[in-house]
Amino acid sequence: MADTNPSFVRHEMLPAQPAPIAAGNIIGWVRTNLLATPKDVVLTVIAIILLALLIPPALNWLVVQATWFGSDRSVCTTIVQGGIQPDGWKGACWAFVKDRFVQFLFGRYPLDERWRPILVTVMFIVLLAPMLIPKAPYKGLNALLLFIVFPIVAFFLLHGGFGLQKVETPLWGGLMVTLILSFVGIAVSFPLGTLLALGRRSKMPVIKTLCVTFIEVIRGVPLITVLFMANVMLPLFLPTGWTIDNFLRALVAVALFASAYMAEVIRGGLQAIPKGQSEGADSLGLGYWQKMRLIILPQAIKLVIPGIVNTFIGLFKDTSLVSIIGMFDLLNIIRLNFTDTTWITPVTPITGLIFAGIIYWIFCFSMSRYSAFMERHLDTAHKR
Repeated sequence: MADTNPSFVRHEMLPAQPAPIAAGNIIGWVRTNLLATPKDVVLTVIAIILLALLIPPALNWLVVQATWFGSDRSVCTTIVQGGIQPDGWKGACWAFVKDRFVQFLFGRYPLDERWRPILVTVMFIVLLAPMLIPKAPYKGLNALLLFIVFPIVAFFLLHGGFGLQKVETPLWGGLMVTLILSFVGIAVSFPLGTLLALGRRSKMPVIKTLCVTFIEVIRGVPLITVLFMANVMLPLFLPTGWTIDNFLRALVAVALFASAYMAEVIRGGLQAIPKGQSEGADSLGLGYWQKMRLIILPQAIKLVIPGIVNTFIGLFKDTSLVSIIGMFDLLNIIRLNFTDTTWITPVTPITGLIFAGIIYWIFCFSMSRYSAFMERHLDTAHKR
C-alpha cells in the first residue's frame, strides 16, 4: 500500500522572507555595494573622509583659482614674481594650455597646411566608427578602406605629394604623432602577433624556432632599446647612400615591439581552447587555415580581449618614448614648452602634465570601456 504521508512533502508554510533590496534605484545600489557588511560600511566611511579632504583643494586649484585666459606668464604669477596675481595665489595655468593647444595637437606642422591632418582625422573617425559598431554592415569593405586604403591616402596627405607641399616628419608632433604611432602599432601588431603565436605553436621546427627567438628577444629588452637600435644601428646595415626616415624607424620599432607582446596574449587564448574544437574541425575536413580562421581563432581572441586591449593601452602610452629619436609626441611637445620664456612659471609644468594625463586617460579609458562592451556583446557561452 502506498505511503499516504510521504516524508518529502512539506506540511507547513515557509516563514515570510524580507522583501528583496530594490537594486534598481540608487538606494538599493548603495545598500548592496557600499553598506552590505560592517566592513563595507567602515571602508565607505573612510573613502568618503578621504574624498572630502582631497577633492575640495583639488577643485580649488584646478578650477576656482585657475587662470583660464591670458597671453603670457604674467597671468599665472604673483605680483612678487612679476605677475598680476595676489600674493598667496595658487591655481592652475590653463591659459598656457589654451595658448599652446594647437601646437600640442600638431607640433610644428605648417600653419597653412594644418587642414591636412584635420582632414585625415575626419577620415579616420568616419572609417573607424562603423568598425566599432557590431551591427554596421559591409565590415569587409570598411576594414579594407581603414587598414589598406586609408594609410596610403593619409601618408600622401600628411607628408605631401601629388601637388601638395612636402612636410618633413621632424615637423610633425603632438597628439598627431601619438595617434599615428598608436594606430600603426595596433594595426600591425594584431595580425603579426597572431601569426607569431601560430608560428610558436607550429610543428615545423624552423618556423617555431624563428618565432620563439623573435618573441623572446623583443620581450627581453625595453622599448627604449628597440628604438635606439632602430635609430642608430639600423642605418649601419643599409647600403651606402640609403637612409630611412626617423619616423618610419619609430613606426617599425613600435609595431615589432607590440607584436611580440601580442603574440603571447594570442598564444594564451589558443592554449585555452579545448582540444576537441580542433579535432571537431579536423573531422569536418577543414584545412589548417580554415580551422584557424573559422573555429579556433574566433574563440581564442574572444577569450583574451582584456589582454589585447591591455597591450593596446600600453602601446598608446609607450609612444612617449619616441623622444629618444628626436620625435615629439603629445607629452614631449608639452614638456618642450616648459622652457618657453613666454610661459615660464612655477605652475606651468604641473598644469601641462595634468593636461597630458587627462588626454591619455580619455583615450585609455575609452579603449577600456569599449573592451568591456565587446566582452558583453560576445559573451554568448551561457546564453540560451
